[in-house]
Amino acid sequence: MMTSSYFVPPSGLAFSAPSSFSVKHPSRCLFNSSPIICHCVRVENDLGFVLHDALDASGGDTRHARAAREAFCSQIERLSSIERETSIVINRGVDLGKAALHIAAEDDALVSHSSVPLPVDAFLERLDDLSMGFCPLYFPPAGSSPEVFLSNLERYFYVHHRFRRADPIQSDTRPLYLHSVLTRRSGSAAMLSLIYSEMLKLLRLWGFMDFDAEIYYPLDAVNLPRGYHKQKSKVSDDIHILTSESLLVEILKNLKHAFWPFPNDNAKSLFLRAAQAANCIKGPTMGKGSLDSYNNMSGLEVASAKAAQHRLGRGVWTSVRFGDMRCALAACERLILLGFDSHELRDYGVLLYHCGFYKESLQYLKLYLAGKDCAEQMLPASTAVIETDALEKLMVRLELILIGEGWGHPPAASRNFLGKYSEPW
Repeated sequence: MMTSSYFVPPSGLAFSAPSSFSVKHPSRCLFNSSPIICHCVRVENDLGFVLHDALDASGGDTRHARAAREAFCSQIERLSSIERETSIVINRGVDLGKAALHIAAEDDALVSHSSVPLPVDAFLERLDDLSMGFCPLYFPPAGSSPEVFLSNLERYFYVHHRFRRADPIQSDTRPLYLHSVLTRRSGSAAMLSLIYSEMLKLLRLWGFMDFDAEIYYPLDAVNLPRGYHKQKSKVSDDIHILTSESLLVEILKNLKHAFWPFPNDNAKSLFLRAAQAANCIKGPTMGKGSLDSYNNMSGLEVASAKAAQHRLGRGVWTSVRFGDMRCALAACERLILLGFDSHELRDYGVLLYHCGFYKESLQYLKLYLAGKDCAEQMLPASTAVIETDALEKLMVRLELILIGEGWGHPPAASRNFLGKYSEPW
């Protein structure tokens, strides 16, 4: 059993103390009822999340956001090692519909400033009603094969109710949120798979299904999620089957990519895009005197880069077209809570750097380094070298900044996206 003290961020905000915990795997984060504490191995101090407290300090009201995060944690606490690998159609330990709605509720509270929380229960009822509507309209005759049952269900879902697939863009992220998909009937492949699986689970629970089914999750950008009889599945289908863990990771990574507050560049990872904005990698930079580096860039890319630099210089952390720092941080924090990939620690750390939380940024980057060897195994060699170099430069910069603060000299370009501006315009 580990016990340790808790650090206080530069803003002077204290984090709530957690209950006892234990750590069994270096890349896993365990959590309790506290919505903002993440416990990780091989760290002298427990690391607290920054987002909610920083927004409170800037005059925001995070009561609804905190409640939604706590509700999300109450769901993922049920993710045992077995539950993590259980198919979304079979899983009963975690209510994936509730988890997705609590994700939406937190982001809605962060962005909308509404005085009332997102009505999660009302959307859960809508999800139940969607399942119930299948029986009187499309329930197959007695003795029908599983293939007929699933064909009718797909006709009910995709034809009768006209649910369709829509890949999100930064100006419209509604396809990534369950409540919006239920309302607009247009969503990402992950959201359609979630709704499809919830219908199958409820129909099975009510006794209308007497066979095992799976959902074929498309890996392309065109096809729709579809059900199939599990007994007739093939080994090649395994890569298309979502587990409870992989579905939640897919949902959160989609949000993280959509809200990442730096210009799109499919050739670079999210971390490298943030590192480039911090001038920690070679190539086109965002600062003055860098016009020569734009020679090989399109006009739109140049404009995007300059716009990003302008926002960074002013401390603006969100815009209509270039993501939202609040939602990006929230997605990172929830991914860290899931403990799926240690790269999330690094990505969260670089966001904290851009927000001006230098001490916390360095601590998360050091935590990432503790499991770096395992993380790098998933990257191409060339990419790993570039990212390692960018990480080293960023950490050296953070060390120098913190040394300067220790000498009583605050950094000249200190930026706190979460406190200087309440809105992007």
